[in-house]
Amino acid sequence: MVQVRNGSKGRRPTTGHSIEEMVMSVHDTSRIFVVGGTGAQGLPVIGALVADKKYSVRALSRDPASRRARELVALGNVSILEGTFADEATLREGFRGCDGTYVNIDGFNTGEKTELYWAIRSYEIAIEEGIKFFVYVNLDYALKKSGYDSRFRAGHYDGKGRIGEWILFQNQSNRERMGAAVFTTGPYMEMAVSAMTPMTPSVEDGVVTWRVPLGAGAVPHVALADCGYYARWLFDNPERANGMNLEVAIEDVDYHKLAAAFENVTGHPARYIDAPLDDYWNGPLKMAAGLPAGYNADPADKSTMSFRDNFTGFWNIWKHKIIARDYALLDEIHPNRIKSVEQWLRREDQLGRELGKGSLWERVQPGNLSKANPLLKLTEDRRKGKL
Repeated sequence: MVQVRNGSKGRRPTTGHSIEEMVMSVHDTSRIFVVGGTGAQGLPVIGALVADKKYSVRALSRDPASRRARELVALGNVSILEGTFADEATLREGFRGCDGTYVNIDGFNTGEKTELYWAIRSYEIAIEEGIKFFVYVNLDYALKKSGYDSRFRAGHYDGKGRIGEWILFQNQSNRERMGAAVFTTGPYMEMAVSAMTPMTPSVEDGVVTWRVPLGAGAVPHVALADCGYYARWLFDNPERANGMNLEVAIEDVDYHKLAAAFENVTGHPARYIDAPLDDYWNGPLKMAAGLPAGYNADPADKSTMSFRDNFTGFWNIWKHKIIARDYALLDEIHPNRIKSVEQWLRREDQLGRELGKGSLWERVQPGNLSKANPLLKLTEDRRKGKL
C-alpha cells in the first residue's frame, strides 16, 4: 500500500502516477503458476501467456510425460510441476517463486463438493505464499441466476460459480495484498464438432445432425483461441481486472443458426433437432447417465450428482436462456474477437485444412471423430485418475 507521509497528504506523487496506479502496480506479474494447464483451455491460455516471453509459466500436471504436458513444454518458457491441486504441499511449491496464478480446477475429476474445498484453499494459500494476482477460472452460478430453481442446477457450474462469488467477496478485503479476477467461460465452441461431448454431432443419411434438448434456446459458446487472449488481458491489465468477473462468449448460438452456418461454410447439409430429454439420455450418452458427474466423487454421497442430473440442468440453462453476456464489453476488451458461429466455423475449417486434419465436413465423420485427439481431458483420461 502507498503511504503518504511528511505533510504530503493531498499532493500527487512525484512519480507522475496517481496513487491508485502506484497501488495497483504491486499486482504486476511475470511468472504464473497454472492449475489446469493440460486441459482444453490450458493450452491456448498458456500459449498466449508465453507467446512474447513477457511471462513464464509453471504448469501443474499429474503426468509430465503426457502428450498435453509435452505440448506445453514445447511452447517454451514453460516448466512442469508434477503433482495435484488436491495437495497443500504441491500448491505451496507451485505458488512459491511465482507472482501470478491461473487456477482452473477440473470439477469432472473432483466432483462439486471437493472442488469447493480445494478452490477455497488455493486462494488462501496463494495469499499466504505472496501471489500478487489471482485469476480464478469460473462458470456461471446458474442456480442463483435462475432464482434458485433446481431445474437449472448443474453441479460443475454451480460449484465454480459459488467460489467465483466467494473470491470476489474476499477480494473486497484483500485486493491490495493480492488482486483477484474471475474469468467466466462456458461450453467451448469446439465441443460442437468434437467426439464425446454433450453436443457431439452425428451424420445421418449424409446430414450433420445435432440432436440436443435445447428447444428454442441458445448456448453462449466460447472460442478457446479467444480464451487465451482474455486470460492474457487480465494479467496485462491488473489495475482494471482487479475485482472483475469477465464473462465471455462468441455469441448466443442458436443451433438452427449453427446448422445453417455449417452448411454455408462446408457446402454440406446440416440440421438441428430438438431432442426430448428421454431420447437424449437414451442416445450416445446412455452408458454415462448413471455415473457420478465427477469421477472421483463418492456415488454413495447424497451430494453427488449423476451425469444425467448434472447435464439435464446444463441443457435447461441454455434452453431457458438463464445466462446473458455483455458483448459490448467484450468488443471493447477484444476488438478482434470471434463474434459469430459462422466466423468461428470458417476459421476452424481453414485451420483444420492447414494442419492436415481435413475440412470440418471430413472431421465430423464418425470414423474421423473417433480417431482425433480428444478435446476434453475428461475424455482423454477416460474418467480415471487420482485427485
